[in-house]
Amino acid sequence: MTKQPRGLGKGLGALLGDGDLTQIRKPVEYINKNVNSGEHSSRADIMLIPADMIEPNPFQPRMSFDNEALEELADSIRTLGLIQPITVRRKGQDRYQIISGERRFRACRLAGMTEIPAYIRDADDQGMLEMAIVENIQRKDLDPIEIAMSYQRLIEECNLTQEQMAFRVGKKRASVTNYLRLLKLPAKIQHDLKVGLLSVGHAKVLLGIGDPAVQESLCDMVIREDLSVRQLEERIHRLEGEGKKKKETEARDLPDDWCRLLEVMGKYFASDISLKRSDSGKGTMTIKFTSDEELKAFLKAMENING
Repeated sequence: MTKQPRGLGKGLGALLGDGDLTQIRKPVEYINKNVNSGEHSSRADIMLIPADMIEPNPFQPRMSFDNEALEELADSIRTLGLIQPITVRRKGQDRYQIISGERRFRACRLAGMTEIPAYIRDADDQGMLEMAIVENIQRKDLDPIEIAMSYQRLIEECNLTQEQMAFRVGKKRASVTNYLRLLKLPAKIQHDLKVGLLSVGHAKVLLGIGDPAVQESLCDMVIREDLSVRQLEERIHRLEGEGKKKKETEARDLPDDWCRLLEVMGKYFASDISLKRSDSGKGTMTIKFTSDEELKAFLKAMENING
């Protein structure tokens, strides 16, 4: 048996099943007879449906449509016709709801088509949502954050595991996991990814940095200096080396009792603690804490010492 290759083309096909693409049942009298009688096959039949009977998908994950791209597709449809039918489900008498293909449907209306070739599928709300999201993921013009958010929505709203979701879209689980991790980045970096100022490669490197403020600073550096992924890695390595050397120098310059104080405080705080002291004994101490709980634990320990 020939093994079917994995790929994005597998996702929606796995949900729709096999349909006969070579035969469109197009006579209007056939359509009206079947629409009015309520008869339809359980598999994916292709029929011409009056455009006025078709409603948009209420679960459509795509929030905006590029008008210029729609006009280009409409021109293509005027010349070649609609090559790939849309997919709909029945919604009451003489009404149909788009499952997938809303962009094609809009372009058909712009092209002046009054009847739209469509698959008719049985689908509940969850199935409809799942098919709409999978089709959206298969678009080639999605940015990395749109892909990640579509993956997240499939997992949360369709109750899928990462492995199940990866199978649905024909991707390896590791690839899915890497995209989902992008949603952990600060909002500013996600925006830079969306608009193309930052690559996924850069984002993966920044995910290795624990401090969001440092992530954003490095992101700005990448954009400002047009750094490649390799250059970003080298810059981080150099900065980490300089930071480690600076801490060692500062520690050597402090009296022993101050060093012991830093060691004690380091048990309560995961973030950096810096202490600067002048020769006269004056100085400043900076404590970075990651949560209220971390600070409260330290304050409680100090109270016990004082008590």
